[in-house]
Amino acid sequence: MRFSSFVERIGGEGAAAWEIHFRASQLKRQGKDVILLSVGDPDFDTPPAIVDAAIEGLRQGRTHYGEVVGDHRLRAAIAQAHQAQSGQPTDPQQVVVVAGAQCALYAAAVCVLDQGDEVIVPEPAYVTYEAVVGASGARMVFVPLRPERGFQIEPETIERAVTAKTRAVLINSPHNPTGAVITRANWERIAEICVRHDLWLLSDEVYAGLTFEGEHVSPAGLPGMAERTITINSLSKSHAMTGWRLGWSITPVDLAGHIGNLALCMLYGSPPFIQDAARQAFAMEPPEVAAMKQGYRRRRDLVCGRLGNVKGLRCHRPEGGMFAMVDVRATGLSAQDFASGLLDAEGVSVLPGDAFGPSAAGHVRISLGNADEELARACGRIERYAAKLAP
Repeated sequence: MRFSSFVERIGGEGAAAWEIHFRASQLKRQGKDVILLSVGDPDFDTPPAIVDAAIEGLRQGRTHYGEVVGDHRLRAAIAQAHQAQSGQPTDPQQVVVVAGAQCALYAAAVCVLDQGDEVIVPEPAYVTYEAVVGASGARMVFVPLRPERGFQIEPETIERAVTAKTRAVLINSPHNPTGAVITRANWERIAEICVRHDLWLLSDEVYAGLTFEGEHVSPAGLPGMAERTITINSLSKSHAMTGWRLGWSITPVDLAGHIGNLALCMLYGSPPFIQDAARQAFAMEPPEVAAMKQGYRRRRDLVCGRLGNVKGLRCHRPEGGMFAMVDVRATGLSAQDFASGLLDAEGVSVLPGDAFGPSAAGHVRISLGNADEELARACGRIERYAAKLAP
């Protein structure tokens, strides 16, 4: 039987990047002693007050259809929080609630991008971006984030990449996989480029709540950006709610209407009891949220402190997020070979950086979503493996 050309656009290297993680997961299911550091799923539990709100919603029968674009009270809470963060006046009508930030990004992309459009994306880039942009028929144009500059964005590379076909820029900060945080000065330069060339900006801010150094800047609040910025966010990382599948987009009102039409034919709304849980998260931030952020910072320091002194390895200290990039080039192995060998020899899974783009070649991404003790144990195994490779 024949498939559509669409399936080709949503496959590719991005989908294949998870091979090591899938193999490690299978070994773990078989009872092998495997430590998974290859996926960004927090080990923290969702704060109890949020869970209780969902349970109460279930008990009250909040299990029927809800508003397709999201509960109006939740949309108001999201708009208020975004306005406080960005300084951008935000109306609840600009908010569409969907099944996670990934879904919000997909919906936005297919509503603003056409076949043949170009989207400028800093690389290394999160692996699902390839399929998201490909689904729209557009093409990604990569600009490098250089390791020797700490993977910090250089706005002039975006300027040089603009062509007559450029329709949008897609950026996330804090950055996955590198943990770099874009400075206000660089955001202002990027904003000026977007305004001058009349570009959309897709701003993926899912790690905003996990900024350790510097400030998180929401570019929608910069001059001339409110009408061209699509802000993508969720509670998945900041509130340990990855499995709840609730995220949102904040866009100009007319675009929100189009995304709402897509939600109507694709999702038909999010479960009301899950939205009750999200409303609780906005109504009163649980103390566990601050504790989780401190935990990620502590784990970052643990991993970089341990691996930064290992011969053949160099740890890039992330300014935010829940990942650390480790340069393994001095071991003489490619990132793929290092990651595969580490899994086979020591039972630790990490993602090869090449999957995120050529600028991350020779690097592996380590998740900080494991308990301190397990991370320390994993670091010991990585140290032992690197020692075997040392010339």
